[in-house]
Amino acid sequence: MARITPISIPSGVQVTINEQHISVKGSKGTMEHNVHPLVEVQQQEDTLVFKPRGDQMGAVAQSGTARAVLRNLLTGVSEGFEKKLELVGVGYRAQAQGKILNLTLGFSHPVNYEVPEGVTAETPSQTEIVVKGMDKQKVGQVAAEIRAYRPPEPYKGKGVKYADEHIVRKEAKKK
Repeated sequence: MARITPISIPSGVQVTINEQHISVKGSKGTMEHNVHPLVEVQQQEDTLVFKPRGDQMGAVAQSGTARAVLRNLLTGVSEGFEKKLELVGVGYRAQAQGKILNLTLGFSHPVNYEVPEGVTAETPSQTEIVVKGMDKQKVGQVAAEIRAYRPPEPYKGKGVKYADEHIVRKEAKKK
């Protein structure tokens, strides 16, 4: 059987366990999660311990998944998550106006992206976008949707890319 390491609860975070429903409250806000019935979660002092219930197939996998999801919840309510995007290309710009992100990406029209609730988009410069929020899944999804408008192309590297992304360049066609 696989060993699932316990998670330590950061200071200032309050965890409430009600059977399979877990609620996490921290400085950034409150998040909730329903744990799979094959997983048993126990709070021992300042740690969360995960155990599979029974010997059913998939119980160990579900307990590992529950551990990862709850670790992300604890990190989200205490520190939050962020993804950085860069715009590469002549005339490519981004500007945040409240909940709307205005993008100029070389199309014949500007792209207006409405940022969903629980996520914020900031533009420290015209070619940088910082997506922040408590929910790791939402932050990643918003960053992926913004990148999908103009993914980087392999010849010149123009487009919207993640800050830590490396674009493999292709050689141009020779005569």
